[in-house]
Order: sequence, then C-alpha cells, then structure tokens
Amino acid sequence: MIYKGNMKPIFADDAAIDYAANLLRQGRLVAFPTETVYGLGADASNSDAVRRIFQAKGRPADHPLIVHIPSADSLNDWALTVPDAAKQLAARFWPGPLAMILNKRPEVPLIVTGGQQTVGLRMPDHPVALRLLRAFGGGIAAPSANRFCRISPTQAAHVEEELGDAVDLILDGGACQVGVESTIVDLSGNRPKLLRPGHITRLEIEAVLQTELIIVSPQSEQTNQQEVRAPGMMAVHYAPSTMAMLCPADRLTEIIQELTLREKRIGILAYNLDQAENRLTRVIRMPEQAEDYAQALYTSLRELDSLQLDMILVEKPPNTEAWQAINDRLCKATSAF
Repeated sequence: MIYKGNMKPIFADDAAIDYAANLLRQGRLVAFPTETVYGLGADASNSDAVRRIFQAKGRPADHPLIVHIPSADSLNDWALTVPDAAKQLAARFWPGPLAMILNKRPEVPLIVTGGQQTVGLRMPDHPVALRLLRAFGGGIAAPSANRFCRISPTQAAHVEEELGDAVDLILDGGACQVGVESTIVDLSGNRPKLLRPGHITRLEIEAVLQTELIIVSPQSEQTNQQEVRAPGMMAVHYAPSTMAMLCPADRLTEIIQELTLREKRIGILAYNLDQAENRLTRVIRMPEQAEDYAQALYTSLRELDSLQLDMILVEKPPNTEAWQAINDRLCKATSAF
C-alpha cells in the first residue's frame, strides 16, 4: 500500500510500519504507541531529525530525550559501558516501562542527551513500537508526543489534536495500557538513583539490585546541578491548560461548595467522593486500583481540559508505594489547595 497526503492517524499494520520506518530514515517525525504513552519519534543518530522533535514540541534544547531500542543487546550501541546493574534490570523488566540513564558513547549526538554525557535508554513493551524499531533497525529518540509540559497522549487522536501537521505520521496502536511515563533510574554514577517513579516501583528495582535507590526530587536535582537529568523532572509538567488543584479528600466537598456558590464551572476527578453533577460541575469517577487509575488519568484530564472550565479539582488518591507514580504526575500537573 502507498500512503499519500495527510493520512493521520493510520492503523499500524505491517505496511504502515514499513512506511513509518522509511520516514524515519528520511529524517521525518513519526508518532507511535508505547505501553506508557505515545512517543514522538525521530532517528536518534540524526541530529537534524532530533532537532525537529524539539521544534514540534516547543521543548527546551537542554532537556534530554529517551532513546528507544529494540533489545537489551542494543545497549552497547549507545552506552559507553553497560554496568551489571543495567544488565540485571534489563533482564528483569525489559521490554517494559523502565528507562536507564547510562554514560553515552562519544558518537551519540549531544542534542539527544541535552548536552550531557549520559543517555536514557529503554526497550518498550508494545508490539507496534517493537515492530517499528526492528523495521527501522536503529534507535528512535521519542519523548511524549505532546506540547512541552502539557498532558501526555495515550491515544492516537490526542497526538493529532496536540501536534497536527508538525508530525509526519501517527501510527494508531490503540490506547496505551500503562498510561503514565516510564520509571527512570540513573545508573551512570556510583549509586543508582530514582529520577522519576513509574509503573515499575522503587521496591521492585531495589529487590533486583539488592541496594537502596537514592530518591531524587525535581527541585533538589535542578538546584544542585542546574540541569535537567531526565525527562519529566520539572516541578510543573503533564499539566492541563485549565487551572488544576489537588485537594485533600476531607476538604473537597467544602471547596466544591465554595466554588459553585461563586458560579465557577468546575471539573472533578473523584477517587472516593460521591458527587452529583449539575450545571456547574462535571464529575469523572476514577478507578480505585492504581493501575487502572494510571491508565485513565491523562485521558480524563484531557476530557475536563476540553470543556473550558474555570477549574479542575483532583481528589488526592492514597499516598502509598503503588500510587507513587500517579501522585508524582498529579503534583506536577496541579497546584496544592
């Protein structure tokens, strides 16, 4: 099949994947699904192509990208050395939602790494992503396929809404199963650091490595080093255009009453609260299990953000290990009441 004109998104069959791989070889941009979110991909060895990612997203050039690779063996193509810790984590969690920061080989373009001597690498756990990587035959640099700092896309339609003609092709592989970005572990130094929580938890990683992770907060890392070590480390990220507030459960009813008395139109992501809708409120009841909540989070935020509301209220979910990634994203996407 030959694709012509503006055909986005297209169903990710074999013909579409071959077409996408050819576009990548030409230095073009291809959005594709992973198990976490949709990525905006370019040939990671082509500096000009990678530069187009930053232009399309409006992303600062000092923010590093994650390179997606087709197998653990490909680590050697990008990393200067592959420590035992990286081999252990890859054996346990790849393909899967875990990115590792390693010291880079000299030929890895600095535009990919935000000017740093380290590179983020992961093998995604999605059939379309893996077929694309194997058809392309190289590494694909791919941040989330959305405008910088905005809500990450978990469906092909989200990418089209956000980026439009800035992306050359969108492969539609359905809704993402995990729904939040990958866990990021920095293995470039003497001790492993958790830079961003995700579906794979700190405790799971520590069990494999048999050591405690250093937990790095966005504020402390940027204050100490004046650089963004990995994607998603800014204090404000994944945010809707509408003002959004993270609310303790015991105050949510009071806050809703106060805002509706002021005739404010509000959206509510409810975890436990049983709140009826009316002309001023739109309520989305979120799943009670962390994995299901994560999968629904960005789609639900996008739905409320599209309604031209005065404010979005998010009922704070549990503060446990299973909810760490969700709370991380919510804290970056909202302000605290």
